[in-house]
Amino acid sequence: MPEQEKPKLKITPKAYTGETTVISARLPKDMIADLDKVAKTTGRTRNEIMLLCMEFALKNMEVTFE
Repeated sequence: MPEQEKPKLKITPKAYTGETTVISARLPKDMIADLDKVAKTTGRTRNEIMLLCMEFALKNMEVTFE
């Protein structure tokens, strides 16, 4: 029996609309670098990538109380 496929966050390329530099969360530098790589590759802003990731996490998370 095949393992159930995990949900994936798919990000499509988009025309770059401008540079953004303000974020209001403390993130590890390597995570910001990863976000910037995805933003550059897809033509989306760092903010858009962060929002897409958060929306995906909220829709696909499971809260447990163990």
